[in-house]
Amino acid sequence: MYHEESCSLSLPYRFRNPLYLQIWLTDTGVVAMSHKIITPARVLTVCGVLTLIFAVAAIVSVMTGPTGIGIVPGIKGLFLGWRDGYASLSPSERTILFSIRLPRVIFAGLVGASLSCAGVVFQALLRNPLADPFILGISGGSAVGAIIGIMLGLGSVPFGIPGLAFLGAVLTVILIFVVGKSGRELRSTTLLLAGVIVNAFFSAVIMFLISISSSADLHTITFWMMGNLGLVDWSTIAFEGILLFFGFAVIYSYARPLNLIVIGEETAMQLGVSVERAKIVLLLAASLITGLAVAFSGIIGFVGLVIPHIMRMLLGPDHRLLLPASLLSGASFLMITDTIARTLIPHSELPAGVITALLGAPYFIYLLRRRSV
Repeated sequence: MYHEESCSLSLPYRFRNPLYLQIWLTDTGVVAMSHKIITPARVLTVCGVLTLIFAVAAIVSVMTGPTGIGIVPGIKGLFLGWRDGYASLSPSERTILFSIRLPRVIFAGLVGASLSCAGVVFQALLRNPLADPFILGISGGSAVGAIIGIMLGLGSVPFGIPGLAFLGAVLTVILIFVVGKSGRELRSTTLLLAGVIVNAFFSAVIMFLISISSSADLHTITFWMMGNLGLVDWSTIAFEGILLFFGFAVIYSYARPLNLIVIGEETAMQLGVSVERAKIVLLLAASLITGLAVAFSGIIGFVGLVIPHIMRMLLGPDHRLLLPASLLSGASFLMITDTIARTLIPHSELPAGVITALLGAPYFIYLLRRRSV
């Protein structure tokens, strides 16, 4: 039976031939091969289209909300509001637009981009198309740190709860690497098993902490665990954006080795790839951008599962194109779902994680059924 995903094989770096070989794998080996050309022009074209979609989604999200803001005045305010004496919006509309909606929309885009980019890496390295950024227990460790911060009353301390949540994610990654490393090798199956065990342990810890928490803290804990993009400021956005930029730069620099590792580690080593080094760097970079996103936004599931699959089906498995496409699509997806979450019920707001789960769970079931056919 064919795997539903195909894997890509690129020529060694010293050959600057644009030819790209695409290989389909079965459970027993290679069964078919075809030629596919991935050029910089195609990458730029696809990313340009997705950037345009991202820009439209961002403008629609900023203009959508309980308080109506005219499209033309709102767009003029966004692009011309920096000019002295320019006033297309009232003071209250400017406050809503620049202090509430715009930071939230940008932050949603950063979190969605982080989760979808990390999802591509985890699905490739763990050889599991159902893997998502939380499969190694990162969400569990981050949740434990955040709950401890909430119970200690660190909500009023700058970066208090997010800081503990990120620390929990980092400690989880270190624990997973220690448990999952077999000798000098980092085995995918061992990492998966270690992630499952750590996730189960942290789930028990979370249940224990919730059971002893006060009723005042319970609502905050529950809302954080379902994903909350509302409490954000410009310093958080700048911090998240800078680290995402550097994290994505590191990941994208390994796009070609990642194509080879997906086919097989032995093949990658024969073609000159330092497999263990690449796996460690990629897993660390993907885990850290995931941990940072979760630390500030809470647990938002299915973004890192759904978006990479859709992009892989539409654009193919080449990570030189798949990584930037998933990053842009994930940003647009979470902006749209967060807009739905804050406008679906009048005078109320749903956590963004609820909407992503309602959209992602059916797709997850579809993937399971398709793989079993």
